[in-house]
Amino acid sequence: MLTDLERKVIAAVQGNLPVCPQPYLEIASDLNISEALLLETLERLCKKGVIRRFGATLRHQKSGFKANAMVAWRVEEDRVDQVGEIFASCEEVSHCYRRNPTREWPYNLYTMVHANDEPACKSIARRMSKQTAVDEYELLFSRKELKKTSMEYFAE
Repeated sequence: MLTDLERKVIAAVQGNLPVCPQPYLEIASDLNISEALLLETLERLCKKGVIRRFGATLRHQKSGFKANAMVAWRVEEDRVDQVGEIFASCEEVSHCYRRNPTREWPYNLYTMVHANDEPACKSIARRMSKQTAVDEYELLFSRKELKKTSMEYFAE
């Protein structure tokens, strides 16, 4: 059972975060609570498993990037965490996550790479490959954005 405050916090963060230096402070101000209380509530919701994933979506077309590619990597399972941390630290990478491979598609680590053009995306992937000694990968370039929305659980 959620408290009124928890419902209000979920409603406030389920959409777009404010693009400003202190987005949590702005959200807390809108809710008439302190930033500390907002962050404590979010942390509690995560620990309880109510919030399982909290992330930002980069709208690359609006941010100036003209090309982006999902890079599917085949990484030895015992290296996934180490390689994932390296990939996630690259400034051109907005997403980095692990998925289960299949017989038909053996890739288990994925990164979203953003750049000015497709050759730059390929160059970034080559650099990442050399940096980690992971040489099995595929680049999947975005051609058209069909949908990019967040789930809504509570109306504000």
